[in-house]
Amino acid sequence: MRRVFTSLLTLLLTGALLLGGAALWWLNEPMALRLPAGSQVLDLEVEPGTRASGVAEAVVTSGAEVPALLLQTWFRLSGQAKQIKAGSYELVPGTTPRQLLSMLVRGEEALKSVTLVEGWTFAQVRQALLKAEQLTPDTQALEPNLIMEKLGKPGLHPEGRFFPDTYTYAKGASDLAVLKRAARAMDKRLDTAWALRSPDSPLKSPEQALILASIVEKETGKASDRAQIGGVFSNRLRIGMPLQTDPTVIYGLGAQFDGNLRKRDLQADTPYNTYTRTGLPPTPIAMPGKAALLAAVQPAPTKALYFVARGDGSSQFSANLDEHNRAVNKYIRGK
Repeated sequence: MRRVFTSLLTLLLTGALLLGGAALWWLNEPMALRLPAGSQVLDLEVEPGTRASGVAEAVVTSGAEVPALLLQTWFRLSGQAKQIKAGSYELVPGTTPRQLLSMLVRGEEALKSVTLVEGWTFAQVRQALLKAEQLTPDTQALEPNLIMEKLGKPGLHPEGRFFPDTYTYAKGASDLAVLKRAARAMDKRLDTAWALRSPDSPLKSPEQALILASIVEKETGKASDRAQIGGVFSNRLRIGMPLQTDPTVIYGLGAQFDGNLRKRDLQADTPYNTYTRTGLPPTPIAMPGKAALLAAVQPAPTKALYFVARGDGSSQFSANLDEHNRAVNKYIRGK
């Protein structure tokens, strides 16, 4: 009898060891995936409140060739089933059941990204968001003033209010969420720049700093000239001289601008025509980056009041009109 019992116990232990070994092998064996044509990943959506069984079914439905019951059992035996997070995930070839659970518990969602470029206008930002992969266009049917209301900035013009950067988001996220992050980032960057302003800055408020930074951004062809350009405009503001900058005129023309800035455009008085009006325009004209913000509040010390493009991206700076006219003849007229 004792021998029979010992034999049975041995068989049970051997079976348990074999079963444990098989389970360990399965947990670390890459799952077979039925990838869609032209894709290298499987998309997996886990809805909020989904139980372990539902998550396992979703994995199988997405295209993973694995028994749903076995996957569900693994989730529960791990003790982490209730820690699985809802979200959008991507399964790549080589993913094991153990790696899958770790990804779901950590909430390692498949992220997409959209880049907002320095110098872009709000219209260009909206186009980029519309084209962004798997970003829900919740704001596309809204007028700019309604968008700003939803961002908690009612009555504020949207131009220049978003910081140019690359923003990541989960699949299906709202474009409004991206705009909120970009707006908060700009507020933070502007506050930081304003706190660092030069004591002799002619700017009276962070708003003016943002406007000037947007002009500096649009006028800068070479990064090393940026602070010098900020110095020219600061000098003009101090003495009440018109800024005389083409980008503001172009912005004021809007859709009427056909790529050719004419003399009549420079003479037509509008709030954005800095040839006919002194001071800053009423709003920013584009999104300035960090360097442009700093150039606006910490301009290079210079006596220059003029600059002209050399044709290679850099600018020639002049302290008086005679010098400037000579520079224009040399670099623009080729005389």
